[in-house]
Amino acid sequence: MNRFSRILIAAPSSGSGKTAVVCGLLEALKQRGLLGTAFKCGPDYIDPLFHQYVQGIPGCSLDSFFLSDEGVRHLFLKRLKPGGLAVIEGVMGYYDGVAGISTQASSYDIARITDTPVILVVDGKKMSLSVAALIQGFLHYRADSRISGVILNRTSEAMAGRLREPIEALGVRFLGAVPECQAAELESRHLGLTLPYEQKQLRGKIGRLAGVLNDCLDIDEIIRLAEKASPLEQPGCLPIRQAMTAGRIGIAKDEAFCFYYQENLDFLQDCGYELVPFSPLHDSALPKHLGAILLGGGYPELYAEALSKNQPMLKAIFKAHHGGLKILAECGGFLYLHRTLEDRKGRPWPMAGIVPAAAFKTGRLSRFGYVELTGPAGKIRAHEFHYWDSTAPGTAMVARKPQSSRSWRCMYQGETLLAGFPHLYYLSAPELITGFLGRKN
Repeated sequence: MNRFSRILIAAPSSGSGKTAVVCGLLEALKQRGLLGTAFKCGPDYIDPLFHQYVQGIPGCSLDSFFLSDEGVRHLFLKRLKPGGLAVIEGVMGYYDGVAGISTQASSYDIARITDTPVILVVDGKKMSLSVAALIQGFLHYRADSRISGVILNRTSEAMAGRLREPIEALGVRFLGAVPECQAAELESRHLGLTLPYEQKQLRGKIGRLAGVLNDCLDIDEIIRLAEKASPLEQPGCLPIRQAMTAGRIGIAKDEAFCFYYQENLDFLQDCGYELVPFSPLHDSALPKHLGAILLGGGYPELYAEALSKNQPMLKAIFKAHHGGLKILAECGGFLYLHRTLEDRKGRPWPMAGIVPAAAFKTGRLSRFGYVELTGPAGKIRAHEFHYWDSTAPGTAMVARKPQSSRSWRCMYQGETLLAGFPHLYYLSAPELITGFLGRKN
């Protein structure tokens, strides 16, 4: 049995300030020499990039739709840093899970699986005593809520002083209140927060935010709550099958392509593949001796003109693929493979031309949420979240929504192409992924 200090930062709803509080807390803990590991509940790429920006080490997602309870615990324990303090950032509202009617894959579910104490961040703006009623509801909606402390956000010091007693009368620790301040405001756009490198003077902002949290929160009590977490027993290993022959995989990494589950990349490396980064935006040629390329999600629509004008790279990818190079492309990477891609202004730009279709802006969120994909090679779990669509999104697999009768066809799947809008979670079907990648060319 191992005792690991850990805490989960949750909220009643999205937009309550979880990410800002987590980033400031990670910086404050780092300043105290308690650099641990950061985790994110649910299928998220952007928040872990902020965690990595603060800590300098990759984070990880914990998702109980993609993995079994044992799989989540294994992943959690595998990535914990001994002697540090692990911080898990919640997703959406604390009890919000699969299909909006279940707690599966919710922040609560991850707290249950990892047996982690929870701090609830409540946006106190435009409320006073009603905050206590809201907190009481979250405390008692599940008998094992694990909510041990409360942080009020966007709340003045004076109001926090008045609310301390009624909140602590509920049986939770009042850990302080974060006032409205510029340091706690992170920029956002259609897929969530803008990326760390896009936010001006972010390093200084997070430093100032850590200073604010040191002044207004009881950091010592947060550490004590984390240290009270129960010991965890290491579960058995996940069933990962070694690829027959590992090879080199080119992975698109730049401003346009940056959405990857760290667990997927770790899985490929555990299977013996060498991941070689390249930039569809800036490079004129692919890395040498590749057996496959991985085109992850991101914002190609924001860079459509620049991607289109990099003709040497587009021609290199087209030629290599028709020469047998395997391509695994997800969402933004799938858009890049189209004949044309519309930018934000609706202007179409020529792309790689491997997918015989046009990608266009819809102006609304399309096919959002968890799916299970079924195709000739088996089943794999995935997630969709996109504002662009395709005139031919593929028909190789059937996507089914969990706890729903809704389904549709999607994906391109063949010997050298596995592509579509869904972001695949490799550990939910490792043999499907290694079966596609197979031997190096």
